Amino acid sequence: MGMLLLWGFAAQAQDPVQWAEAMRAFAAEDATSAPPTNAIVFTGSSSIVFWKTLHEDMAPLTVINRGFGGSTMREALYWLDKVALQYRPRAVVLYEGDNDIGYYGLKAEKVVEDFKLLAARLHTELPATRLYFLAIKPSILRWKSWPEMRRANELIRAICERDPRLQFIDVASPMLNEAGQPRNELFEADDLHLNAKGYALWASLVRPVLLEEEGDHQAQVISPARRVPVAWLNAIRSRYT
Repeated sequence: MGMLLLWGFAAQAQDPVQWAEAMRAFAAEDATSAPPTNAIVFTGSSSIVFWKTLHEDMAPLTVINRGFGGSTMREALYWLDKVALQYRPRAVVLYEGDNDIGYYGLKAEKVVEDFKLLAARLHTELPATRLYFLAIKPSILRWKSWPEMRRANELIRAICERDPRLQFIDVASPMLNEAGQPRNELFEADDLHLNAKGYALWASLVRPVLLEEEGDHQAQVISPARRVPVAWLNAIRSRYT
């Protein structure tokens, strides 16, 4: 399914409709196995799509992966109903901006503008839902775009600091070595996408934040699956404090 979600990546201009097939694939998956409500939705571009160990990495938290590779912040906004709102999540974890700047050449201000629109749309529909933004990552392939990506990160971090429903998770800084360059060992051969070591690093940064902020709400997930005891969550969380 990963390649299906990447089919529109080479489009020369942002066209949200290019992801209609990906949305149909999500709908078909939902028809086969209905996702729970009040879970945590991960959405965004290929760094989310290819996070194959996401469910294990975030356990015991209940997560739904609705990444559609090659997407942008504006496209995430366009498809927010399909990738997030319909699941009534208690939290959304978002990774966008990489393609906006590194592929389409957009400025940081445009990414920030679209982020603000997305957050506003989310909170109009679900006022209490928390939104976590994963920092745009530095990569070897798109290193020339890093100054603009870093500027977008700084602007979005400032926005998050002003709203308790928003949180910036810095997955970018630990991806740089002592010389301030991307760490080669974290990337696939294409020098853009994360390998297993890269995802292990992201998991070590994202999971403790979500356990701390969302762990107490896990028992509220509405699903046929057995609910996770809060005591188990507290024991796991204690390992990261």
